[in-house]
Amino acid sequence: MSDTSPSADLFYTPEHEWVQRIGPTAVRVGITDYAQGQLGDVVFVQLPAVGDEVTVGSSMGEVESTKSVSDVFAPLTAKVVAVNDDLDSGPEKVNSGPYTEGWLVELEVESAESLDESVSQMLDAAGYAEITAG
Repeated sequence: MSDTSPSADLFYTPEHEWVQRIGPTAVRVGITDYAQGQLGDVVFVQLPAVGDEVTVGSSMGEVESTKSVSDVFAPLTAKVVAVNDDLDSGPEKVNSGPYTEGWLVELEVESAESLDESVSQMLDAAGYAEITAG
């Protein structure tokens, strides 16, 4: 997968998060290449703790750059099952590999059906490309 263009195997939110299904009830979440480009050099990432419950549309952390501080919004209501601890010492990974080593959290929901429902409401690569064009 290109590290700069929206990938067909990911889902996207209008708030510039990407969501990758990694299991029947689990997803990995990060910010898009477009978002990291708008932020500039990322210097600090604040993430929720493993075990935290997050609610769709609410802030679940922050990404601080040399330009600004931006909230990271939960793309679905779920439990945090993993966080990318590598970002504590290397927040610049969000810039250098937003779809790979710069991922933020992994979330898990109750059932595959609820995850299917949640991702069906997200943007596909073409839909995300439309909102970032121009």
